[in-house]
Amino acid sequence: MTAKTQDFTTVMKDMMGAFPVDTKAMEDAFKTQTSLTEKLSAVSIDAAQKSTELSAKWTQDTLAKMTEMAKAKDEPADYAKAMSDFTSASSEAAAEHMAAFAEIAKKVQTETMELMMAAGKDMSEDMNAAAKKATQDVTAAAKKAAK
Repeated sequence: MTAKTQDFTTVMKDMMGAFPVDTKAMEDAFKTQTSLTEKLSAVSIDAAQKSTELSAKWTQDTLAKMTEMAKAKDEPADYAKAMSDFTSASSEAAAEHMAAFAEIAKKVQTETMELMMAAGKDMSEDMNAAAKKATQDVTAAAKKAAK
């Protein structure tokens, strides 16, 4: 006694056909997401470039000051003065460069927040449009199924 197995292929096709997927909404969401990713990447890369330039400049400045400090002096007291000058100049440079790093970080934070706010607005509009379209499609499918 073999029982006939029900073919679910037709049932699944009918069910999926009754609930159509709006690929346009999915494409729009994907485009919005990739656009956001591109803009965030640009912000990150720009910050990395500026930080690298700042680090290189700081290093060059420090090496130039060390060159002055390392030169031979006539008097022993001149070595102490050179060390004192180097330390003082290095402290000032550190404060200036740290402030510059803070400005880079602040700019990244501001740009990121602006992008996230804009993306949130875009995504909200996309989701509202997709939900409205889905509601219309499901209503139409339900009416069609009821007939």
